[in-house]
Amino acid sequence: MDTDALAERIRALADANPGFDKRVVFDLGGEGVIRLDAATRPPAVSREAGEADATITVTAENLAKLVEGDMDPTLAYMTGKLKVDGSMGIAIQLGELLGG
Repeated sequence: MDTDALAERIRALADANPGFDKRVVFDLGGEGVIRLDAATRPPAVSREAGEADATITVTAENLAKLVEGDMDPTLAYMTGKLKVDGSMGIAIQLGELLGG
């Protein structure tokens, strides 16, 4: 899944879960960023970093596994496949959004 498809999938998940109203930046390393702004309705995504309640550092490959339900978010965190900078509470809510 390319990063544009990932961004759209994340936007759709946030749109389907109106209780999640945070701003999250997914830092994909050399593949750029995806910024989700779910504080707006409909949620917006962009490929530019900006203000965020939490930053998740993860490879694009592992993010694709997370959004497809092929990787558990908690396990990914515990094994170092993703890192959280910012509110752990938001990261937990994000894990629920992703189906974890």
